[in-house]
Amino acid sequence: MATRQIKMPAKDRSDHEVEEVPSQSKRPERGRFLLQVDRQTKGSYTTSEAAQAAALLIKNKYPIVKVSVYDSVDNSNTVVEAAAASS
Repeated sequence: MATRQIKMPAKDRSDHEVEEVPSQSKRPERGRFLLQVDRQTKGSYTTSEAAQAAALLIKNKYPIVKVSVYDSVDNSNTVVEAAAASS
């Protein structure tokens, strides 16, 4: 039986820096205020008002989940409550 020789493609050995791709376990944080749903971080915002608005939208749509805004500089956590429905 004849043997086959397999040729592997040559690897590109350029000296370019490869940008590190973040994994799912460690996402890059861009803002000071972190939006958390059931203690899982879902997004980051640079202003408290933007984080509170996004948290309020989620809380109104899904009233059962715990939604909070975490301030990573002051290490404070603010729980967002749904607005009371008017009759």
